[in-house]
Amino acid sequence: MKSWFGLVATPLITASVAVSGHAPAQPLDKKAVADAYVYLLGRAIPIRQEHTDLKEPGVDYNVIKYNPRGSADFVNPNLDVAYLEAWIAVDDDTPVLLEVPKVEGRYYVAQILDEWGEVITNIHGRDYPHNPYGKFALVAPGSQAKIPADAVRIELNSYKAKLLGRVELKDDPDGAMALQKQFRLTPLGTPKIRPAVPIPMFDNKSLMGVEIFDHADAIIDSAHDVSPVAAQMQARARHYARLAKDPVQRKALDEMIRKEVVPEFLDYAVTKSAVYENQWLGSLGMGNYGSNYWTRTSVNLVGLWGNTNAEVVYYVGTVDADGKPLNGANRYVLEFPADSRPETVVDAYWSIILVDVPDYRVVPNSLNRFNFNNYSGLKDQADGSLRILVSARPDEAIAPESNWLPAPDGKGFSLTLRLYVPKEAVRKGQWFPPALKRVP
Repeated sequence: MKSWFGLVATPLITASVAVSGHAPAQPLDKKAVADAYVYLLGRAIPIRQEHTDLKEPGVDYNVIKYNPRGSADFVNPNLDVAYLEAWIAVDDDTPVLLEVPKVEGRYYVAQILDEWGEVITNIHGRDYPHNPYGKFALVAPGSQAKIPADAVRIELNSYKAKLLGRVELKDDPDGAMALQKQFRLTPLGTPKIRPAVPIPMFDNKSLMGVEIFDHADAIIDSAHDVSPVAAQMQARARHYARLAKDPVQRKALDEMIRKEVVPEFLDYAVTKSAVYENQWLGSLGMGNYGSNYWTRTSVNLVGLWGNTNAEVVYYVGTVDADGKPLNGANRYVLEFPADSRPETVVDAYWSIILVDVPDYRVVPNSLNRFNFNNYSGLKDQADGSLRILVSARPDEAIAPESNWLPAPDGKGFSLTLRLYVPKEAVRKGQWFPPALKRVP
């Protein structure tokens, strides 16, 4: 297995620019610049999502959005659950009450994350055996506000948080959708809500350059970061924010960021941000990142609002067994041996989804088939193995049509395998999916 920790230290890079009336740019430490940039980007991505979410009709703080069955408008959606989401906003005197219904016989979770993408808690019977459902009061850091006597107190890391609720569809989607509507969110007063931080909008194809440092103070001050290296990284980001005010240094910084830092970070995000085996990137160490802000930013970019490994492990595949990028111009087979099928290593369920790159959104196709899971009716091979064909067109000679996962014709794509409530072997990195083999 390859290590999932960051980039190798790099030598100093000198970026000199001759500008009339200005001294040449001072040497820039590329690793220091990259660290400061990646740290800020990790917060900028949730800010971008906050702006995007709040532009939707009917979306507001402390209002649950009950996503329709089979939809979720963010990267790498989980289409195997009834989804709900909300932006939670509190102040020192105003908690918000979350009500979780009683759910039996199927997977469910109310996941709460902070504004940097760190998981605060997962509400379900495994983590709350004495309160698997009921009332949960979400309060500001250090708040002494009164909460209902029958509510469990949960302190947030800052004045906002993200709620993601999931109820497994299983073989009763209507029942899951009914349970979804029983999650409720009620402010216990009228909180003073700070607007989302103004930043330049960007997409994954064109990340921000030096302009991210123009907003360093606002980004940093917008939410407390629990990372043990937050103070150190914030000081470094502010240093480059000051440096970027000089025209010569600004040009040198922007050139370094766009030509070197961003490409290296994007490569890190899809090949080095987790454990890499069988050409799959396994998300061991997700949800709570400690000092590893490179991985936190990578997760925010590729699959915002990732959860902890006790809850889920993700495997992202972007290349085939030969290390070549996945592309719908080719045909691939993913074959699980009979004794190593995904259902053997989970206590809840598994699913696999195909999305485009670099935006990680589902790819429209004539079958509206974007994923497979435990209940997809996949047909086994004679020896008990499970074979999935990934291609632009079906081929019964390779796998039955029921096992065909449509890929975009002639375009790049990525696969994400999710294992919910994974067993110990998965959490320890002892199980990985097999590599995708290209079929002639």
